[in-house]
Amino acid sequence: MALWGNNAAVKSGGTITLNYTTLTVTGSGTTFGSPGFAQTGQVIEFGSRSGVYFGDAVIVGIASTTQLSIASTSGLSGAAIAATTFTVSEKPKYIIEDSRYSQTNTAYDPFVYGVSNADGVISSYRVTHEGWVGVVTYTDSSGAARVKTETLVAMSGITTTTAGTNSIAYPTKEG
Repeated sequence: MALWGNNAAVKSGGTITLNYTTLTVTGSGTTFGSPGFAQTGQVIEFGSRSGVYFGDAVIVGIASTTQLSIASTSGLSGAAIAATTFTVSEKPKYIIEDSRYSQTNTAYDPFVYGVSNADGVISSYRVTHEGWVGVVTYTDSSGAARVKTETLVAMSGITTTTAGTNSIAYPTKEG
C-alpha cells in the first residue's frame, strides 16, 4: 500500500458520526467500500475546510457501506463528531502523526492540500510545486497573521475538486 496517492477528494457523500472509544465511524447515506469510494488505507477528513474542521484519520477497516474503523484519533481535535460532513482523500498518511499538521495543536491552523497546478493562485500567495502541500497559518510575535507553505510530496497528476488547485479557505477549527 502506497504512502500517498494522487486524489485530493475521493467521492464522498452523506454524514458521519465518530465513536472515539471504539474508533468506529458510522455513516448515514454513505457507501464505504464501494468502488470509487472510501477504501482501507485512505485518509478520512472530518468536517469541512470551509467550515468546521475536526482533523484527519487513516481508514484501517471497512465493515459495511455505513461503518468503518480508523487507526487512531491522534490527528483529531477531540471535539464530538456527530452527523458531520467528510471527505476521503489519498493525502500522505504520515502527516496524520506529524504534530505540525495535527488538529490538536492550537498554536496554528494546519491543512494539507493536493495542488494540481503550481501556477494557480492560492489565496494571495503561490505554491512552488504541484503535489501535496502543507499550509500553516499562525500569528507571529508581533500579532501579524502569517502563512507558511511546505511541499510535502512534489508530483504531477494530482486530482483536485476544483480547477487548478484546491481552494484554501481557513475554517474554524473545532476543539
